[in-house]
Amino acid sequence: MENFAAPARPIVARMVAAAAADPARAVAFQGAPGANSHVAAVEAFPDALPLPCFSFEDAIDAVKEGRADCAIIPIENSLHGRVADIHFLLPESGLVITGEHFLSIRHALMGAGTRDDVRQAMSHPQALGQCRHWLKAHGIAPLAYPDTAGAAAVVAELRDPAVAALAPPGAAAIYALNLLATDIADADHNTTRFVVLARGGKPATSDGDWMTTLTFEVRNVPAALYKAMGGFATNGVNMTKLESYQRNGSFAATEFFADVEGKPGDAGLDRALEELGFHSKWVRVLGTYRQARKRG
Repeated sequence: MENFAAPARPIVARMVAAAAADPARAVAFQGAPGANSHVAAVEAFPDALPLPCFSFEDAIDAVKEGRADCAIIPIENSLHGRVADIHFLLPESGLVITGEHFLSIRHALMGAGTRDDVRQAMSHPQALGQCRHWLKAHGIAPLAYPDTAGAAAVVAELRDPAVAALAPPGAAAIYALNLLATDIADADHNTTRFVVLARGGKPATSDGDWMTTLTFEVRNVPAALYKAMGGFATNGVNMTKLESYQRNGSFAATEFFADVEGKPGDAGLDRALEELGFHSKWVRVLGTYRQARKRG
């Protein structure tokens, strides 16, 4: 609780108390009240009790400890790419991806004074990156903070007209700030994809469009990745995402994060996963869930 800025603490306390009284309805999210993750939680689960958590780890722990039924976590953005560290947190969490949600991002500038007063904008690095051209054009320097709405709470506490926040428009009302500019992202298609994490998933049924997320590490031999990917091509499985990342400072052992269309039990995907396993040191399926948005 003490990690949140003072203006956010009473709001957080009320939300935490409500979630504690009915944890089966609680949805954990990272950030202060009013953050994009809060907006996503309300959109994805209209009848739920949003539970604010200061960090991604805190949100994951809330689910693991039974204080929330699930967590909704941002994983990638259409402008700024993947969310830092999330590829490490997901496999290590022990939780299962049970759903996804796409949120249209609308950043706003808010502060205690006027727009002409602003010299610095405080926000999450993702938000700052998504608005970097607008900020540069207006001579405003970026100032990193772990959360968008949390930055709005800090600005409300500082009451310094020279320091504003980048946050969802609704945060201005929550923290009694002036709304100085709206829709300032560098592209109109600015969208963040969230995944829902829970302690266990439900079996996939035969109806609907499904997505499966997995991580793997190929064997350290020539053309291993090429061979590992061949099974998806020959079995007609559409891979919509493939990203590599290094763990523990190694430049030799590369791990991969992938999304594919389909579900285990589909003949083509089962054959593709079998071939992937043959060419990999290990393969871990993180979850199978319905597509919130049709690919292609």
